[in-house]
Amino acid sequence: MASITVAAAATSSSLISNNRCLCRIHFTRRSFLSHRRRSRSYSSASGTAAYAITAKHGEKTSLQYKKLGDSDLLISEITLGTMTFGEQTSEKEAHEILSYAFDQGINILDTAEAVIIATKVCGYSERSSYIRDNAKILRVDAANIKESVEKSLMRLNTDYIDLLQIHWPDRYVPVFGEFFYDFNKWRPSIPFEEQLKAFQDVINEGKVRYIGVSNETSYGVMEFVHAAKVGGLPKIVSIQNSYNLLFRCRFEVDLVEVCHPNNCNIGLLAYSPLGGGNLTGKYLDPGSEAAKKGRLNLFPGYMERYMKSYAKEVTAMYVDLAKKYGLSPIQLALGFVRDRPFVTSSIIGATTLDQLREDIDAFLTVERPLPQEVMQDIEYIFKRNKDPAID
Repeated sequence: MASITVAAAATSSSLISNNRCLCRIHFTRRSFLSHRRRSRSYSSASGTAAYAITAKHGEKTSLQYKKLGDSDLLISEITLGTMTFGEQTSEKEAHEILSYAFDQGINILDTAEAVIIATKVCGYSERSSYIRDNAKILRVDAANIKESVEKSLMRLNTDYIDLLQIHWPDRYVPVFGEFFYDFNKWRPSIPFEEQLKAFQDVINEGKVRYIGVSNETSYGVMEFVHAAKVGGLPKIVSIQNSYNLLFRCRFEVDLVEVCHPNNCNIGLLAYSPLGGGNLTGKYLDPGSEAAKKGRLNLFPGYMERYMKSYAKEVTAMYVDLAKKYGLSPIQLALGFVRDRPFVTSSIIGATTLDQLREDIDAFLTVERPLPQEVMQDIEYIFKRNKDPAID
């Protein structure tokens, strides 16, 4: 029986939901299997037409699987993101997407307390009334973690969670487009050891197998690893951070070293490999139908860092680069993240089944690794336009 790995969080009361918060979860069995019993299967799409100049594509390869950190979870190189489910994507469409993903070999789904199958538990937040029954402020403490896990298990209809991740740190960190640490925003936070002890409780109860972090820094990763080693507590096995052609430095500067298999051995689950859809190039023409239907226009302020003029200019450079080598912008962007040696899996969210087909085909029909000439041109653009999407 195929297993499914899930990242989940505890917020919504229905199968398809959009809330995001404290923890993410990876689980195996019941929730996805119950979906399979009530949804149809979809056949594989044909490969993308090839007219490559240097980059070869057109012949499908197999989806690859990698071990997540030092866990025993063997996960697909594509993680299905579910954030659009219940808002942009209907329940019927969501089941179609889930069926197709499973048929293609994807065995990990990303949800949160406000998304579906991959789950997270929220870090510090003063908006808790729709997530917690009793907490006024969300924290990564024993009470919040316990409630998050219990509600996620109920919503996902499963006995245990394979991977539970802290959605964002309990302490202050610059996240979601911020780059520099604001000295004046430091605040007291739940000690790392106390957070791990709370996770140890749900692991001992058999409700969670492994834990990880998200939107985390090198300092946070090192503190979690150190606290686990000193206290004999669970070690984090994953980090879910944003990583794409427009947002590289935050991870490449030092997290690559920290998370290296020969150091802390933390697997990267890269979210927003398309920069919220920006790297498809659809937002370069604001009047296009694709741009009008895109998340960045439907939800003003969401990921607005990618809509800045400088970010758009650099996006256009990558779109032109893709054309130069006979690739679509999606193939270039996803191929780049796919080939990075420190990326365990790329989280791809699709609003429609056609989008998912195109994204999977980009992974499986483009030459592995991308040709040296393509990578050289990517680095040329990057070195002159580092991270244009940061605030």
